[in-house]
Amino acid sequence: MTRLIRFNKPFDVLPQFTDRGSAGSPRRTLSDFIDLPGVYPAGRLDRDSEGLMLLTDNGKLQARISDPRHKMAKTYWVQVEGLPDDDALAALRDGVTLKDGPTRPAQVRRMLEPNHLWPRNPPIRIRKSVPDSWIELTLREGRNRQVRRMTAAVGHPTLRLIRWRIGDWTLDGLPPGSWDKIRAP
Repeated sequence: MTRLIRFNKPFDVLPQFTDRGSAGSPRRTLSDFIDLPGVYPAGRLDRDSEGLMLLTDNGKLQARISDPRHKMAKTYWVQVEGLPDDDALAALRDGVTLKDGPTRPAQVRRMLEPNHLWPRNPPIRIRKSVPDSWIELTLREGRNRQVRRMTAAVGHPTLRLIRWRIGDWTLDGLPPGSWDKIRAP
């Protein structure tokens, strides 16, 4: 039987079970939170991002979740610097051109800061002279640091990035650093 778990990855945790690149003190990895042999991440989530990761012991399911050819929707809550206007949101919707080419169109909307959001440790840098705001961004591709590059391309650098949803799975009710078993499709 296929095992599938969802994990709420905290900020500053590597999205892998071992730390091969640390010359000094070891960095936190998935093994600091998950003691379940035989499961592997279905996709990545940058060390400086937070939120939903799915892990499974089924290679076909892992590929279906993570491979951009399957176009599984991934939804992010993004705290950005500034207040994106309609033109910035339209650019994200239409797709922006990055160094590695144009992005696919995305779904995007302004949102209020989620009221059930956990504090980030360490907190984001706040500048009193520059406001910040939240957007919800849904992509069906997965380039390296794509959300951060897209928001920067429209003039609103990402301050905090939380992946809320992958396909039908969400973080709902799962505190940071926690995981649970979920039903595999």
